[in-house]
Amino acid sequence: MTSRTRVRRLPEKASTDEAVLHAILDQAVVAHIGIVDEGQPFVLPVACARDGDRLLVHGSTGSRLMRQMAQGSPVCATVTLLDGMVLARSAFNSSMHYRSAMILGVAQPVDDALEALRVLTEHLLPGRWEVLREPTRKELAATLVLALPLREWSVKVSDSPPEDEPEDLDDPVWAGVVPLRMVQGDPVPAPDLRFDLPAPVTQA
Repeated sequence: MTSRTRVRRLPEKASTDEAVLHAILDQAVVAHIGIVDEGQPFVLPVACARDGDRLLVHGSTGSRLMRQMAQGSPVCATVTLLDGMVLARSAFNSSMHYRSAMILGVAQPVDDALEALRVLTEHLLPGRWEVLREPTRKELAATLVLALPLREWSVKVSDSPPEDEPEDLDDPVWAGVVPLRMVQGDPVPAPDLRFDLPAPVTQA
């Protein structure tokens, strides 16, 4: 933790355990990356995957976000996993269960883009890489794969029950937690699918 990543709001929810950071990133499939371009902040979602002590992201070589990152612009990456709605007896004290991570740093192009793309693909859909054709040279040339080191980061975890005011406890209002989770829906085959194949299963 640094002065830039010290949790100031609700510091009791902060975690400095690197294993908690890794667990959050290992479950996440989307990171929001923030950059500043000519004085204007931009925040964009990208697919992500943790690879050891770095966070992998990829995108088009024509993307402003990817070009800025590749050129060494400082970035802020955030990941949030929403685990539940915390329903208190007042709107003010209602909240959410979440696990969130913020990473600051400078990303760099990876040395082995093909291997990094395999890691990303396998994170998003385990087993998928083995059935896909390899990217062509043209596709690789049009793709930037960047790695953001996990050096400067902060983590917050909210998992407490509602915290109501004592005078609200006698109100006839239900209070508690409504759990939330991401689940896979029924796969929809492509209209031009030519073979009778089992659909892949995504991570829960």
